[in-house]
Amino acid sequence: MKYIVRIADTSYEVEIEDIQARPVIARVNCERFEVHPEQETKPSALKVEKDFQIKEMPKPAANTTGDVEQLIAPLPGTIVEIFVKNGEEVEAGHVVLIIEAMKMKNSIRSTRSGKIADVLVAVGQTVAHKQALVRFK
Repeated sequence: MKYIVRIADTSYEVEIEDIQARPVIARVNCERFEVHPEQETKPSALKVEKDFQIKEMPKPAANTTGDVEQLIAPLPGTIVEIFVKNGEEVEAGHVVLIIEAMKMKNSIRSTRSGKIADVLVAVGQTVAHKQALVRFK
């Protein structure tokens, strides 16, 4: 999930990979951080900026031209969960499936709005980089 975090007059792009994983992997302006939420932090060591705002980044715009017919794998890995089925309507940004790569779960989101024509993979299947995952109608 991507967020824009504004602290004072500076904006940061923050991407949280899997909030359930430990440690939580966060990328702030493309720099990778490991966060251990269960570890206690002494209040004296914690500096909190009071002037901050968090807003969710907008979902990708719907593709109205219909030129994207397939969702392809952005990385190699193993399919661990599929959230759509043939004939289902999806919106741009909807999580379609999860690929596990190097013990990290990656949510793969729809790049467009439309109807799923075919789910081309199955849970447990290993996929290659740029392999087609689903086909849109």
